[in-house]
Amino acid sequence: MSSIGQRSYESTPSLRVAFLGLGVMGFPMAGHLAKAGQRVTVYNRTAAKAQAWAAEFGGQGATTPREAAKDADIVFACVGNDADLRSVVLGEQGAFAGMKPGAVFVDHTTASAEVARELHAQAKQLGLNFVDAPVSGGQAGAVNGALTVMCGGDEAAFDTIRPIAMHFAKAVTRVGEAGAGQLAKMVNQICIAGLVQGLSEAIAFGQKSGLPMPLVLDVIGKGAAQSWQLDNRGKTMVEDKFDFGFAVDWMRKDLGLVLDEARRNGARVPVTALVDQFYADVQAEGGGRFDTSSLIKRLR
Repeated sequence: MSSIGQRSYESTPSLRVAFLGLGVMGFPMAGHLAKAGQRVTVYNRTAAKAQAWAAEFGGQGATTPREAAKDADIVFACVGNDADLRSVVLGEQGAFAGMKPGAVFVDHTTASAEVARELHAQAKQLGLNFVDAPVSGGQAGAVNGALTVMCGGDEAAFDTIRPIAMHFAKAVTRVGEAGAGQLAKMVNQICIAGLVQGLSEAIAFGQKSGLPMPLVLDVIGKGAAQSWQLDNRGKTMVEDKFDFGFAVDWMRKDLGLVLDEARRNGARVPVTALVDQFYADVQAEGGGRFDTSSLIKRLR
């Protein structure tokens, strides 16, 4: 059975592309590129994952980022954090060392705006292009090819990568210069943190009051309280189910980026800082791999 959902793809030129990082997001994202007719070479730190991907989708595996990036028109990456990103981009075996002049590196990692600007500048010095392009939509969005991609970087580079990235996305939008994609993702995570805490308090309040919460969620979901979180996580929160989705550990990493950036730019994010500590409580109780909606466990 395929690890990606069924979807139709717009016709685009068949390019040589590389994909670095085959985790829960990268594996299906690279799969959509292959299914859409792109010529894909993959790299993963654990080689067995690259071999499994190649067996399923028919592309090629490479032993280093540099090898994967050789001759590629576009190199996509989706890894863990700033340090992981630098490890696949820089150095003798990094992607930049293997990329041809004019090629574009597209970073889907949720990382700092600082590292995006740094790598954009280094790419320019080498005659390359760099687009920071974090995604929203989670594992389900990656599997179904329905991610939202927020991009920062030069307009010409963005125009090159957009139609190809649309093979795994429902929207690919440039929001500004280098680093702007990462800043937009931080805005996204600030919104989610506040929404999930509010939803947690509402459901816990309703349960304490003896209300039939699945019915109540149906009712309020037709009004001003409606949100993606209510629609997709409300009933599982009522049922105390959290073994899926976007992990608390990942959310804390993302909120750490927000808080670091806020210290730099002077933004006031008191609710975000508080919810970050609530997630720390969930981690301390062993819930680091629970979905972010597990915030409600603190209230029970």
